[in-house]
Amino acid sequence: MNQQQISQLNWPENQLLPAIVQHAVSGKVLMQAYMNPEALTQSLSSKKVTFYSRSKQRLWCKGESSGNFLHLVSVTADCDADSLLVLALPEGPTCHLGNESCWANNSQNSPQLSFLYQLEQVIKALQGSDATSSYTASLFASGVKRIAQKVGEEGVEAALAATVGDKEELKNEAADLVFHLLVLLRSQDLALNEVIQVLQQRHKSA
Repeated sequence: MNQQQISQLNWPENQLLPAIVQHAVSGKVLMQAYMNPEALTQSLSSKKVTFYSRSKQRLWCKGESSGNFLHLVSVTADCDADSLLVLALPEGPTCHLGNESCWANNSQNSPQLSFLYQLEQVIKALQGSDATSSYTASLFASGVKRIAQKVGEEGVEAALAATVGDKEELKNEAADLVFHLLVLLRSQDLALNEVIQVLQQRHKSA
């Protein structure tokens, strides 16, 4: 979004548009606040999400006191150009109550696929932990060859379940495959989001 596009937004008399912040990877809705033209401009230039605080009556960079910044990925307007969707990567909890989202830490409030992101964070946290502390930690300790072997094994088992038409077994084996694939990616300092980006690029060029 550039300055011309900002000026073309349907700004109301008070110059405040609602801005919904969504996690750029998990899709979870994190918070809602308001932006005026200056806040939007500063967000785009600083890459840190900035709002106009109605209580403080000034620009407010989210995280300026707590350090829990929202790193801007993109901003788009809706079809009426009177509200904003902000995609961001949070640094720490977004809610002032210490929760990830202002809609509380309730899985029912999250898109199902956002669980993959949460699982990735758990796997990342276990990397380097004592090998006896969890199965995931023991996988990392066993090395990339063992992790890769598990991916191969689970892939074969998923394929076999499909060939015999056992849907319940296929679901279970597919879950094992996805889990071990996430561990393998993490072992190579990669994230599922990077795989998705490859798929998106292929889709664009198809």
